[in-house]
Amino acid sequence: MRAEIPLDGLPVGVRLAPVSTPNDAVLLTVRTGWLPAMELSPGGHAVHGVFAKVLRAIPPGHMDLVPGKAGRSLAWITLSDSAAAGQKEDTSGPVIEDMVRSAMPVGYAEGFLLPDDEIRLRALVADLAIAQRFDIIITTGGTGLAPTDRTPEALTPILERRLPGLEQVMIASSLAKTPHGALTRSVAGTVGHAIVLSLPGSPKAVRENLEAALPALGHGLDKLQGDTTPCAAT
Repeated sequence: MRAEIPLDGLPVGVRLAPVSTPNDAVLLTVRTGWLPAMELSPGGHAVHGVFAKVLRAIPPGHMDLVPGKAGRSLAWITLSDSAAAGQKEDTSGPVIEDMVRSAMPVGYAEGFLLPDDEIRLRALVADLAIAQRFDIIITTGGTGLAPTDRTPEALTPILERRLPGLEQVMIASSLAKTPHGALTRSVAGTVGHAIVLSLPGSPKAVRENLEAALPALGHGLDKLQGDTTPCAAT
């Protein structure tokens, strides 16, 4: 089979469909990266390529494919030492996916679970935004004052543009529920073509913060990714 554009240039969440039936995708891109050397690898070297999920049976023979994207791509990351060690269930990350899917079309979503590790989180978010080209990256956990809470320190060095408005509405939503909301250190900003949000760790706080931030997220992504439509109120 053959795609009309290089597969190596595709972000995650792209569906590849036959030219003859563009609405009937056969593959979904889920990762870009280095593939280990195999028998057919040039010179026995690793090659850079795309991992794809097979959506339906692919008939043998030649097939021209065209790319299309249905909805946003979402990555959510839960920061929790105990959940990463298997000592408790992650109950916050799935809330993120459910709420984003309820607010906008999502073509591909993937969740990650990490301990409170500043270096690993920074590396993961940079990869998801720059190499994998996710649209939305949302973390939960690590925004408080505990010694292991290092999410803001992990994210701030790689945020290209801070989004203080999103930070403020999320803080306001927490303050409306509890004075402890004043202690949050959540940050928001852009990395590449992705919007990155950091949320507190509890499912309740995740819901409160996302309820405040989601109404602006779709429009923000449109503008970040090149939409030139005037922003006048309609």
